Amino acid sequence: MHLYDIPMVFILVGLALYAVLGGADFGAGLWQLLAGSGAGARRIRDHAHHSMAPVWEANHVWLIFVLTVMWTAYPVALGSIASTLAVPLFIAGIGIVFRGAAYALRAGTASRRELRVIDLAFSISSIVTPFALGTVIGAIAARRVPVGNATGRLFWSWTGSLSIVVGLLFVSTGAYLAAIYLAADAARHSEAELEAAFRRRALVAGVVAGAIACGGLFALHADARALYHGLLEGDGLGAVVLSGLAGIGTLVLVWFRRFELARFSAALAVAAIIAGWALAQQPLLLPGLTIHQAAAGHDTLVAVIVAVLAGAVILFPSLALLFRLVLGGHLDTGAVRTQATASPTAVFAAATGGAVAGRITVALFVGAIGFLTIADAAWAHAIGIVCLFGFAIAGFVAIAPWQTAAADAQTAPEP
Repeated sequence: MHLYDIPMVFILVGLALYAVLGGADFGAGLWQLLAGSGAGARRIRDHAHHSMAPVWEANHVWLIFVLTVMWTAYPVALGSIASTLAVPLFIAGIGIVFRGAAYALRAGTASRRELRVIDLAFSISSIVTPFALGTVIGAIAARRVPVGNATGRLFWSWTGSLSIVVGLLFVSTGAYLAAIYLAADAARHSEAELEAAFRRRALVAGVVAGAIACGGLFALHADARALYHGLLEGDGLGAVVLSGLAGIGTLVLVWFRRFELARFSAALAVAAIIAGWALAQQPLLLPGLTIHQAAAGHDTLVAVIVAVLAGAVILFPSLALLFRLVLGGHLDTGAVRTQATASPTAVFAAATGGAVAGRITVALFVGAIGFLTIADAAWAHAIGIVCLFGFAIAGFVAIAPWQTAAADAQTAPEP
């Protein structure tokens, strides 16, 4: 692995996180549209809204992250993609804006009619947005995006069979992930009726997403022959097998109501597909343009890597704390106790654990910078990558104990 490959690793990680977290957010909108009518349907819509409302904006951080890193590290590639695929990207942007507006306006509705209009706008944009983003990925995979500013066909580049299939796959996968997450939330709150409803939806959506993925192989063979062979015969085969096994395992876990484990196995299935696509398509980004050719200069790449590493120390603990509070139900309680009542043993453990992890974080940061920027050998860059991810993990361990200890102290009920 070379220095110019590292930002692409960041991009792929961001894509996987956005596909999993943002996909589930989009899927919740689909289930709100298909909820039907009556009191049970209102409970489904309210449950989907309340489960996703605290985290939907944080989920879109990953899309911004991907675009920013791509723009800085591979400007020629992003310029070609954005200009040729301006239409689906514009549609996706409008959908994201409408979804955000719907979240904000829903709390201020004064009648059921207004609420229905807001929910309808939210649901439609929740379907259109992932579909449009899927067509973008399909167009890139099918190599319909030539290098250059607006050199591709504005409409035909993203309306091929592979783009349509990938768009449908994005919608169905989001619905699948959302149903699993919402079933887990319902189970945590002892809502047996909602749990059963979303369990059924998860099983159906899982089968539909699997069928679309299998059917997509025909579109892949017809529209992207090189990628097809790379996935089924080349470097991407292992990721495809892993995704299939994780998908089947997720259905089994959902069947037996092991929703918490199903969250992770479903995420693994989605992430593995993205990894397989990257492995099968490497080293090309666009037709005739390799990652090396598309990469920015050495100093720019170093600046991007350092900025991402520094940001990861802040971002990952913050998001982990947010999801911990949401999944733990702390955001739903009004009970507060002072920090003075926190366990002294817990505070001491957090302090000492954070101090050790802090020293390790600094050491890994120095190692990552040294191996990635000073050394030129491939083996040194491989060690630098390990140090890089170790740095992000150690930084999380160093900061998270303080944050979670403070959160527990503030949100735990009075004894």
